[in-house]
Amino acid sequence: MESPSYSEIQETLHNAQTDGLPKLVVTVLRNIMLEPIEPYLSHLAYTNGFAPEIRFGQFDNILQEASNAASDLWSTAPDVILVFSKLEALSPAIAFRFSSLSPEEVKAELDRVGHFVDSTLASLREHTQATILWHGFETPVNPALGIYDGQVEHGQSNSIRRLNDALRHSLSATKTAYYVDLDRCVAQLGADKFYDPRYWHIGRAPYSREALRTIADENWKFVRASKGLVKKCLVLDCDNVLWGGIVGEDGLKGIRLSQDYPGSPFYEFQQEVLSLYKRGVIIALCSKNNEGDVWEVFRDFPDMVLKEEHIATAQINWDDKPTNIQRIAADLNIGLDSLVFMDDSDFEVAFVRDALPEVTVIHLPPERAVRNRDVLAGCGLFDTVTLSDEDRRRGAMYKAEARRKKLKATTDPRTYLKSLGMEVDVRFVDETALPRVAQLTQRTNQFNLTTKRYSEADVSSIASNPNGDVLYLRLKDSLGDYGIVGMAVLRHETSHSEIDTFLMSCRVIGRGVEDVFLTACLETAMKKGAPNVLGKYIKTKKNGLVADFYRRNGFEIIDETAETVEYAYALSQPLPATPEYMHAVKFEELEQLT
Repeated sequence: MESPSYSEIQETLHNAQTDGLPKLVVTVLRNIMLEPIEPYLSHLAYTNGFAPEIRFGQFDNILQEASNAASDLWSTAPDVILVFSKLEALSPAIAFRFSSLSPEEVKAELDRVGHFVDSTLASLREHTQATILWHGFETPVNPALGIYDGQVEHGQSNSIRRLNDALRHSLSATKTAYYVDLDRCVAQLGADKFYDPRYWHIGRAPYSREALRTIADENWKFVRASKGLVKKCLVLDCDNVLWGGIVGEDGLKGIRLSQDYPGSPFYEFQQEVLSLYKRGVIIALCSKNNEGDVWEVFRDFPDMVLKEEHIATAQINWDDKPTNIQRIAADLNIGLDSLVFMDDSDFEVAFVRDALPEVTVIHLPPERAVRNRDVLAGCGLFDTVTLSDEDRRRGAMYKAEARRKKLKATTDPRTYLKSLGMEVDVRFVDETALPRVAQLTQRTNQFNLTTKRYSEADVSSIASNPNGDVLYLRLKDSLGDYGIVGMAVLRHETSHSEIDTFLMSCRVIGRGVEDVFLTACLETAMKKGAPNVLGKYIKTKKNGLVADFYRRNGFEIIDETAETVEYAYALSQPLPATPEYMHAVKFEELEQLT
């Protein structure tokens, strides 16, 4: 993925057509000059499907802006708040006069900065639930005590690290507030390219244009995660990607893959792929090759890091790659826009980009194989702000799904569903389930009636409201445990209950689980005393498969537009019956409503 030039960014923004795009409001609180970051943030937002609105708070007025609910900054609710509290402006004593401070004075200054952080966070949370991205304090390139600084616990660098540890702690105690590591950004670019001393002295603008691009990219990783834009599947070519050389020509002994050069770049790349697998990324293969040759490498080559068990699905044949990538998406039951494809071939990269623009394509030129691990590790396309048990087990879940498909192919649908022995467990959300439930709202697009996105703070707020309920569904069968695969938000009023959100993981669509979950929602509303339940379908590009969901479950249409259909279900009528092939359905926590 080549980054566009500044002129290309400006041209894109000049010609941007934002009508009909959802708005993304980003508020920037800062004690430095940062206006030049605006085009980078706007370009990232626009090219990812948003109409950007970037707002800047007053210079060096962070706490006051955060505390002032009447500020113009809050006239439109922000989606994201970026906080830049550069230490040189916040604490000149720590940044510039550290050598002259006593240990007691250092501690007092660190405590003052910590109090500033906590006060600002508390003030922000009083009037907004927006995602907060607070940028860490940079450790100095040339610390106050020179080379001695790194030898002692009380040096300037370690003092700033302790300050960052305290900042992380405060952010972790605040829902949907995250630490952005500026030291990581400096390391990516190099300090000489990152800082611009001239503009720092002239206008308190410390960062170069290249640095602002890097900082914007780092922030966008968090925005991408919060908006459900995280990629789900990494599709890999094999020759000159997983190993050096062409196995069909060089043979098993001729390929390059080892812990020593020239095989080490491919060995390290596979380690990074395995790391993504452990984080819940689905791994697939798309290779023009003889299938037997590829699997022989997986089974018999001594330095293979990846194993067959890590591969959810593979298309290894001589068909064109766009066709095979479409097969992979269909096999996994995910959208093409959830895929990232990596290949060494100029031709294949261009072919897939042209034929399947929804797929994110990354070129890995063979002459730059030593950079492949860093390209994958730094792309940020799979980054998330939470890591659930379901994420860690996703690879095994997809292997179990492959066994289900084989079973399905040998029996009729009813017998197949009954043979699975499905067990459904519906519960009200608790702290343990909260991260996964919020994650589902951010990542589920196909079986999602309204596609509303909720943070952990949002879900917790709804669940704690006496007029709101958040339910989730766990599923397991004879071949494995799916974990939490569904969630619903109910809002209750005297005259009715409303299903605000109803979604299911695409992995369980079509097994009747969604119907069981809907019945649980209706039961919950009935226990609350509602005579009717309202539901809404909001049309998107991806959720067409649920357009008829409410109607086929007995709901009546009460209003309809081109984009929205509203439904009602009278609870005086019988609730939908549980499919007879379900082995067990548990909803024990419903008793707490009586």
